[in-house]
Amino acid sequence: MNLLTDLLSGLMPFDWLEPAFMRRALIGMLFIAPACAAMGVQVVSFRMAFFSDAISHSAFTGVALGLIFGINSHWTMVGFGVLVGCGVLVFSRKAVLSTDTVIGVFFAAVVALGIVIVSARRGLSRYFESVLFGDILAIDSNELWIMFFLFLLVFLFQAIGYNKLLLISLHSPLAHSRGIKPARWEIAYGILLAFLVMISLRAVGLLLVTALLVVPAAAARNLARSGSGLIWWSVLIATISAGVGLFLSYIWGSATGATVILVSVFFFICSYLIRLVMGR
Repeated sequence: MNLLTDLLSGLMPFDWLEPAFMRRALIGMLFIAPACAAMGVQVVSFRMAFFSDAISHSAFTGVALGLIFGINSHWTMVGFGVLVGCGVLVFSRKAVLSTDTVIGVFFAAVVALGIVIVSARRGLSRYFESVLFGDILAIDSNELWIMFFLFLLVFLFQAIGYNKLLLISLHSPLAHSRGIKPARWEIAYGILLAFLVMISLRAVGLLLVTALLVVPAAAARNLARSGSGLIWWSVLIATISAGVGLFLSYIWGSATGATVILVSVFFFICSYLIRLVMGR
């Protein structure tokens, strides 16, 4: 990754990219934002925004558990989030309750558990600022490698399963009749989404990670004319938003994650106006 950051310095000799941490932040955003945008297409199709919220809020408990047991809190945060995601997916298929209700129960449980742990150990609260707001400027080379492999994994998964997931979202019984196993694909997608959400907290924080998934995909829906166009528009909007948002955050001195999301929202508004003008 050091070679990539040095190469970026030669290819883009801008003042705002002169600090090494800014180059790492740009590379990290260019890994995370497109990956979230690609997965966000199904988040919108499957109406899973509440699911990603529940996963992201489990970060409180995951970090607290790591601090209590003396384990790297980044790993306990990710591990606990994926565990919660698996629990939601498995339980929602077995329970007679609606999926939203199951997610609501898990959401309440993980948030309440996190608050209980933090309130009982008051000294822990100072560790949660980066979880709430993200801190992409502080990532290191090891985290960049994780983001890179996650980026590859997401796009490999989409290359193999995008059409299958699209058919499942449109008509699950038809997908099953064609030999596709909706349950297996939904669970695999949910686990990968949970892992992506927890890693993305580093970039934009708990409060905005769902927006990183939903907003580019929502903008793409206003512009795309085909299923494949939906994912490519979403990825393009997220990638441009990542670069422009990072630059504007440097100029304004604002939070990077929030600025990236605001740029994405700007693109959504533009896409909506385009859709109105074109009458689609």
